[in-house]
Amino acid sequence: DKQFGQMIEAALRWNKPVRIGVNWGSLDQDLLADLMDQNSRRTVPWDAKPVMYEALVTSALDSAQRAREMGMDPGQIILSCKVSGVQDLISVYGELAKRCDYPLHLGLTEAGMGTKGIVASTTALSVLLQQGIGDTIRVSLTPAPGESRAQEVVVAMEILQALGLRSFVPSVTACPGCGRTTSTTFQELTKQIDDFLRAQMPVWRERYPGVEKLKVAVMGCIVNGPGESKHADIGISLPGTGEAPAAPVFIDGEKRLTLRGERIAQEFQQVVENYIEQRFGGARAPETV
Repeated sequence: DKQFGQMIEAALRWNKPVRIGVNWGSLDQDLLADLMDQNSRRTVPWDAKPVMYEALVTSALDSAQRAREMGMDPGQIILSCKVSGVQDLISVYGELAKRCDYPLHLGLTEAGMGTKGIVASTTALSVLLQQGIGDTIRVSLTPAPGESRAQEVVVAMEILQALGLRSFVPSVTACPGCGRTTSTTFQELTKQIDDFLRAQMPVWRERYPGVEKLKVAVMGCIVNGPGESKHADIGISLPGTGEAPAAPVFIDGEKRLTLRGERIAQEFQQVVENYIEQRFGGARAPETV
């Protein structure tokens, strides 16, 4: 309580917002015990989990109220309730959103490593964001030895972009591969184009406003390739197994040219650059003087 008060006083002194976070790993045990006692007197007692959810929500709201009583403006208070179970997080934030208008910070704590952590965080955050719940997000991943923590930021950005809530870099739709794609050409081109787009974004973001919404398709054969490419702003359909060594390129839904030979990747990259210059170059941000 003393530390909480000191933090709020410092925020007030410097006119800073605060995030009040409740974590089920360090929940107020007196509050939890009181709610458990109240629950035991119910005609039909709740299961343990709903009581835990209520404790988290109550703790967050009570803390926010205390901050307001100390002088904090409601608009400078952000709440979070961190748990490590996907369904638990969805339930807690669903209830918290019903009972307050504070901005909410979403995050699945202790999500884990690698694919497991990414899938768990993506699942929980996507459900809540799709319901309109959440104002800021954090993806918590346990990094492998020597691995950069930047992966957490990348995953968070990908979640927002996949849901159509924000755009950070051009999206690349890519063929997964099948029996018609025995070569690795489509894989190599997909990685090359994706790496190229991401590497250029620091410059393009200033030079070509709106380029982050660009959609590029790299497909591996002529069965689904042309159709998928037409749905993108610019797409290429590479030759599959047994197909003629030609790669039609579709721009704004229409076939514009066909690439052939050993330099398809380099030529397609140049086509993408030219398209970006032509489409977004006229919308450049004003230069500072």
